[in-house]
Amino acid sequence: MTTTNPSVARAHEDGRRGGGRRGGRRPGDRSSSVPPYPRAPAYLTYLAGKLSGAVVSLLAVLVTGFFLFRIVPGDPVAAMTRGMPTSAEQLATLRRQFGLDLPVWRQFTDYCGRALTGDLGTSYQFRQPVGELIAQRLPATLLLTGVAVVLYSALGLWLGTRSAWRHGGLGDRLNTGLALTLWSVPSFWLGLLLIIVFSVGVGPVPGLFPTGGMSSGTTTGPAQVLDVAHHMVLPVLTLVAVGYAQTLLVTRASLLDEMGGDYLVTARAKGLRDDLVRRRHAVPNALLPTVTMVFINLGHVAAGSILVETVFSWPGLGGLFYQALSVPDLPLVQGLFMVFAGAMIVMNLLADLAYPLLDPRVGR
Repeated sequence: MTTTNPSVARAHEDGRRGGGRRGGRRPGDRSSSVPPYPRAPAYLTYLAGKLSGAVVSLLAVLVTGFFLFRIVPGDPVAAMTRGMPTSAEQLATLRRQFGLDLPVWRQFTDYCGRALTGDLGTSYQFRQPVGELIAQRLPATLLLTGVAVVLYSALGLWLGTRSAWRHGGLGDRLNTGLALTLWSVPSFWLGLLLIIVFSVGVGPVPGLFPTGGMSSGTTTGPAQVLDVAHHMVLPVLTLVAVGYAQTLLVTRASLLDEMGGDYLVTARAKGLRDDLVRRRHAVPNALLPTVTMVFINLGHVAAGSILVETVFSWPGLGGLFYQALSVPDLPLVQGLFMVFAGAMIVMNLLADLAYPLLDPRVGR
């Protein structure tokens, strides 16, 4: 009759379950590290917290949008009737039509009730539903800022990783200096400078591009596409010059923080090529700040650029917001503010939901 030591039997069983490996797991084995994706219960809790925060933010925007623009100086009725002979009775009738004669609390409850049902009201100056005006101007804004965001995000990511990986070199110093200069330049000032140089012409430089607008209105078919692209060059260049600078600097800073990591030394010690170490190890771990900024920039696609669209007379939401604010056209300003802020909140929410896919520790 043979006897078996319980500890020996337990060790033998642990070794068999671990595939013959000592202790069942080897140091550095992926099964002993953080799982590649967060577990479902933890991720659902994380998701619920982010969704509730987004809802609270939207409600805060709803309230802020009402009171913020009522402290803006200006009388909508007086602004719309300026230069026209108008009696006091006619002014009172207009105020009653616009609901400006009601108490503030009544205006607020009516505004919230309509907004929660998707009704953004009717514009004072255009006499159209705000939703229709936004739908008409949205494609122009998506075209302009969408192209610009794609270009400057790709350019900033590429140059930022190159500058960080070869930091201290001549290329890094040139890229960083140019990016800091462009980031500090106001976009409207840069747009005006480009109009003076490339639209009006300075010295030997002729005027090559139109000063504003989206198209000349005299072309159709493929010629119209080329005409719109011709009008887009200067506003897109303005947005790219400022946007790529921010993307480059953030990408460079986050990648420099990862440069001293032990895992990069280990990867090089295994004989991996330098480009492979950068692409597969360093860049993915440095993406979280850059992902946040990219999603915020995607939120700007819907919001547009108020200053750039105004300078180049681009018929988008940014120029429409400037027109509405000059009256002030309260329903239109409030509706655009809701769209702009809502786009940013949604993009921030999507960024938060993407974090656990890039770093499993976030959703745990």
